[in-house]
Amino acid sequence: MSVVEIDERGRMTVPKKLGLKKSRAIIIPAGSFFVTIPLPKAPQKEAEKWLPSTKEHRELKNLAEESAAKDAVNRAERRHQFDD
Repeated sequence: MSVVEIDERGRMTVPKKLGLKKSRAIIIPAGSFFVTIPLPKAPQKEAEKWLPSTKEHRELKNLAEESAAKDAVNRAERRHQFDD
């Protein structure tokens, strides 16, 4: 685990030891915190190997984002991590 600072413009620097240089990530807001999930260079290509689907890329992305957001909020509620 690493603690990072967020500057006045909302930027943060990810520690080098995490190896996320020049990569993309999903950020899911969940109350008083957020979840960051690093993405492979071509996520749909990676997923095709183990997750065949007839749905379009955009529809799958929307479903995944909705599901991840709901999961993050549920976890935060169970841990009482929302700001009142």
